[in-house]
Amino acid sequence: MEFEELVEGVGKTVDLTGVAAIVLGGVLATFLFARRLVRREEFPAAYRAYRQSLGRAILLGLELLVAGDIIRTVAVSPTFTSVGVLAAIVVVRTFLSFSLEVELEGHWPWQRRARSPEPAPGPEIKKN
Repeated sequence: MEFEELVEGVGKTVDLTGVAAIVLGGVLATFLFARRLVRREEFPAAYRAYRQSLGRAILLGLELLVAGDIIRTVAVSPTFTSVGVLAAIVVVRTFLSFSLEVELEGHWPWQRRARSPEPAPGPEIKKN
């Protein structure tokens, strides 16, 4: 087996793993959502958890798909056209990943998370 064939196979395997992550993550998220509804969990909370689980599966899949594209394009056929197409794909997928991350976290990446309230002070200990 030649190097190009090996790298092409690795790239396709990473792509397949990305697709599997999206599909299996979507199925698992849907199953957990249905289970929450059957257990009579409040719909808004169950829906929020469903969207977050589904978003995480899509993010993981997108990352793997980008990795597969990079492997195949750079290692096998690094022409200006293929690198340009790869750059466009990476930009689109990065924008999607960024948008999903903002949606899941509820804030911009450069903003600090809101701090949780300080714990209530315990009883004062008097020193003699």
